[in-house]
Amino acid sequence: MEKFNGFPAGELRFTSVPDLFFARLLPQIDSLAELKVTLHFLWVHYRQARQVIAKNELLADETLVHSLALIDEDVENALTQGLNRAVERGALLYAQVEDDAGRHDLYFLNSERGRQAHAKVEAGEMGVVAVSGAEIVPPAKRPNIFDLYEANIGLLSPIIVDELKDAEATYPQVWIEDAFKIAVENNVRKWSYIRAVLERMATAGRDDGKGQKDEGTKPWYTDEERQLIQH
Repeated sequence: MEKFNGFPAGELRFTSVPDLFFARLLPQIDSLAELKVTLHFLWVHYRQARQVIAKNELLADETLVHSLALIDEDVENALTQGLNRAVERGALLYAQVEDDAGRHDLYFLNSERGRQAHAKVEAGEMGVVAVSGAEIVPPAKRPNIFDLYEANIGLLSPIIVDELKDAEATYPQVWIEDAFKIAVENNVRKWSYIRAVLERMATAGRDDGKGQKDEGTKPWYTDEERQLIQH
């Protein structure tokens, strides 16, 4: 057994796991393969903001393959069993589609957005591209973090470029877009504010960051917090 040396000091990346997983799912899971597959699926889903993940992508994932190899020499069999049990339990949803590249086994988290994506794939309303796996085709190119900075804050400096690269590697694209939107809506066009919003999302959850100034809606930060960030 390889000994874990503990979590290092400093800032660490975190993955959000719904409380219902611990309250409802975990007590019912009686298969180690299912547990490993479900947790890994949640990790990929939240880290990459993915609504659909193909089985062959999971089979090519070195971290998951190494994990499953510890319980079954036949990794594909362990993955299949884990996925099947997760679908049967209701944690994941399954769809099978075919295109010119062949057949794709697709899996979705059984969440509101996952159910919406699953329904669209089942209805043939969303396309699938096979590139080292299958992924729902995005409707258009999304602006990266550098585009967002230049469009909403100003010119890039070498120091800011490094910070933006770190943020882009740490947070999902949708979080970054939301953070810039919150900054614009609150008229605080500063990277320090956006960085603080992202850090709050990582600890409190993305849905906590509404940030609008609509009547009856609390801004992301209080006036006192905003003053601290501005200085």
